[in-house]
Amino acid sequence: MDIIKSIEHEQLKNKIPDLKVGNTVRVHQRIKEGNRERIQVFEGTIIKKQGGGVNASFTVRKIAYGVGVEKTFLIHSPMVEKVEVVRVGKARRARLYYLRDRIGKAAKTKEDTGARIENKQITIKEEIPEVAPETEVAAEAQVAEETPTTEATATETATPAEEVKEEKPAAEKAETAKEEKAADKKEEK
Repeated sequence: MDIIKSIEHEQLKNKIPDLKVGNTVRVHQRIKEGNRERIQVFEGTIIKKQGGGVNASFTVRKIAYGVGVEKTFLIHSPMVEKVEVVRVGKARRARLYYLRDRIGKAAKTKEDTGARIENKQITIKEEIPEVAPETEVAAEAQVAEETPTTEATATETATPAEEVKEEKPAAEKAETAKEEKAADKKEEK
C-alpha cells in the first residue's frame, strides 16, 4: 500500500453516519476554548456533500435570527463527535443552493413522510479484535510444550561461567544510577 494511503487509512473513522442531502441533522462538535473543551450542537439542513476518503465533507445550513449560517464539517474529523438525523427530507438535487434565496418555511425541504428517522452507520474499516494477552501466553506455553526437551538438558548441564548474563533495560540502569548518586550525596553530608 502507498505510504500516503496507509497514513490516510489510519485517520479514517471506523463508522460514519449515513448522510443524505436534504436531511435535517444535529451535528455535535467539540469546541476547545483555552484549556477547556465542550460540545456545541449545530442543527440545520444538509445542502451539499463533497469529497471522498479523509477529505469527505458536508455543509449544513440554518437560519439564526434571520441570518443564514452555513458550516462545513469534515466527516472523519475527530472534532465531530456525532451526527444525528432529525428529519428526512426529499431532495432531487445534489446541491441545494436554491435554499439560500428562500426565507421562512420556503427555506425548508419537504419531509419524506414514508421514511423512518434512523441513525444508520456506514462501516468504513473493520475493527480488528486484539488478541488478549492471556491467549498469547497460552499459545506461547503450548509452543514451549511442543519443543523437544534436548534444549532443556543442554542448558541444565552448562557451567555458571558459560551462562549468558542478561543486561538490564536502559530505564532500570538509569534508576540504579540515580539511587547510587543519591547514596553518595548522603554519605558526603
